Amino acid sequence: MSHKAKKRFGQNFLVDQQIIADIVAAIRPEPEDNMVEIGPGLGALTRPLLKRLDRLHVVEIDRDIIARLESDYPQDNPKSKLTIHAGDALEFDFATLPAPLRIVGNLPYNISSPLLFHFASYAERIRDMHFMLQNEVVERMVAEPSTPEYGRLSVMLQYRFYMEKLLDVPPESFRPAPKVDSAIVRMIPLPVSEIAVRNEKLFAAIVRMAFGQRRKTLRNTLRAYLDEADFGKLAIDAQLRAENLAVADFIRVANYLDTRAG
Repeated sequence: MSHKAKKRFGQNFLVDQQIIADIVAAIRPEPEDNMVEIGPGLGALTRPLLKRLDRLHVVEIDRDIIARLESDYPQDNPKSKLTIHAGDALEFDFATLPAPLRIVGNLPYNISSPLLFHFASYAERIRDMHFMLQNEVVERMVAEPSTPEYGRLSVMLQYRFYMEKLLDVPPESFRPAPKVDSAIVRMIPLPVSEIAVRNEKLFAAIVRMAFGQRRKTLRNTLRAYLDEADFGKLAIDAQLRAENLAVADFIRVANYLDTRAG
């Protein structure tokens, strides 16, 4: 039974067997792992993962693909190693799955950033994550300060995760071939003891405001939070732009404001 990729779900199915093998090798699944795959699609990763795992959870929104999965892996069969969760990964409660959780998947490029922030909210329950994403997004995730790619996504993920770009994946590795290059990224949550942010809502608000008009200086973008005296106490040049501040600098600003408010 053939399946036509659906644009509304951002479907591009991985078919390159060497890339699939490289991804599985990077993940290094062990039989007892608590693993969940986001968007299993036609099973390119699902099948090799099932060969190594005692149990695999998948989250899939496409009813046609769910029907295929249920046909291949009947959910009423007690010997089935695959558990299917029908629904949107953006709304799925990952706290319902056993921890420590390992998350893998070829994420829909049209909702990749919201998905990454959703996963971040479960960071304390996650061991690691391996994702296929648009290469441009991966470059932003791992970007260093004072580079064009460095932005809100970089800061909001780097303060919670160690991240590493692992593999480049060309368009011809998919059917249908996307119009962009892809890449594999590994994300490992930092231990809670190493997360220096005291007020995460305040931190997120500052980062959002700083990058909201990224060509403007911090004096302008953060004027609702900091005056000239504050910049002096923080030893931060108010003429800099958000892209010039390291993650640690944003953390210092947020913690300074949190202490002042307290």
